[in-house]
Formats: sequence, structure tokens, C-alpha cells
Amino acid sequence: MRTRISVAVVAMAAVLGVSSATASVATLKATSRARSENLVQVAAADSQLSTLVTLVKKAGLVMTLSSPGAHLTVFAPDNAAFAALKKADPMTFNAVATTPALLKKVLTYHVLASEVEAPAAIALADKHGSVATVEGEKIALSVKGGNLFLNGSAEVIKADVSASNGVIHIIDAVLVPPSVKVNG
Repeated sequence: MRTRISVAVVAMAAVLGVSSATASVATLKATSRARSENLVQVAAADSQLSTLVTLVKKAGLVMTLSSPGAHLTVFAPDNAAFAALKKADPMTFNAVATTPALLKKVLTYHVLASEVEAPAAIALADKHGSVATVEGEKIALSVKGGNLFLNGSAEVIKADVSASNGVIHIIDAVLVPPSVKVNG
């Protein structure tokens, strides 16, 4: 089964014009499990996403991200990403964590209104593309050293985690929309 998935991804990548070397990076840790759980359920089952799940609940986004009719992409910061933001920029972390509107803005900046799997994201990144988020601002995609990056700094560390209503790409940094300015 895994061979079929890899061959299918490489074939899809070839159609999209992505090199097979890049496609193999995109398939790293891709999941082939049945898509019966929604995005929130999949995230809640992964201990490295517990901070994200807590904040999604706090922001009132559970219903939105659980919608069976949605086909979303979530760039999901892992627990270490939230810890790094708290350490590097405690003012921004505290503002986001304590201001519901700001929390919702930051979290929806991690969500795309369509399902974008890694090979398509890499093909777009190879063309220096960007994607519009549910929040409204764009995320720039790039490839460095064969890895997919968002806004030049957040790396996709686990791609294509399937859910019944979309796909999750786990990232190593929290994305803060460019319009968010936290005053001291």
C-alpha cells in the first residue's frame, strides 16, 4: 500500500511539474489511514497538537473545523511552536492567548478554505506562490533544501495528515498575520 501511495504521489508530482525528489519530501510521514475523523478529532488525537486544540476550543472554532461539508487545510503549529513563541515574544503570545478576537484571527490565519495537499503546495511554492487564508491575509510558500516553508520561516514537519473534512500539515512555528501589531 505504501508503495502505491508513493508511486501515486510521484506520478501526481510529475503531472504538476514537481521533481520526484521534491515529491518524496512532500510525502514524508503522509498518512494513508481512513478519513473518518474530522480535523479537530485528528488534532485532538495527536499529543503534539494539544496546545492548538485547547486554543481552538477557546476561540470557538471547533464547530467550524469539524464541519462535515468543509474541505479545509490547517497548518497546525505543534506544542513546541507555541512554546517557542511564548519564549521569543511573550507579549504577542499573551495578547493572542488572552484576546479572543486576536486568538481567532491568528488561528484562522493557519486555515485555508480548500484542501491543499503537499504536492500541490510544493508546486505552488516552486513558482513563488502564496495562498489566501480564511483570516484573509496570504501565506507565502517556498521550498528550501527540499522542505516546504510558510512565510519563509515555518517549516512543514509532517505533511498530509488526512481528516474527513480536510488535511493537516504540522508546522514548527506559529504564524502571526502581518497585520497583527502588539503594542507594549
